[in-house]
Amino acid sequence: MVLESAELLIKPGMEAEFEAAARLATPLFQRARGCAGMQLQRGIENPRAYRLLVRWQTVEDHNVHFRGSEDFQEWRRLVGYCFDGAPSVSHLETVLEGF
Repeated sequence: MVLESAELLIKPGMEAEFEAAARLATPLFQRARGCAGMQLQRGIENPRAYRLLVRWQTVEDHNVHFRGSEDFQEWRRLVGYCFDGAPSVSHLETVLEGF
């Protein structure tokens, strides 16, 4: 399992609009090949900062299959105009399950 972590900064005053658009986009992730879950978190210290966490079976499921799909284009259409700069994306794997 791979965890995609995307740091998103949203334009001032667009937080509610972004969250509503992200809710609309949930089915895009639900039907994506290899996607095992998705959640969106909002910063407490900086409410314009969000973290999108998506669980994928493989990095290729995200980078190749999802990013190359029409659903990815729809995701970007729904939320991309809210971004204040390019998202920072990384992929993580669990090396220790503490408790």
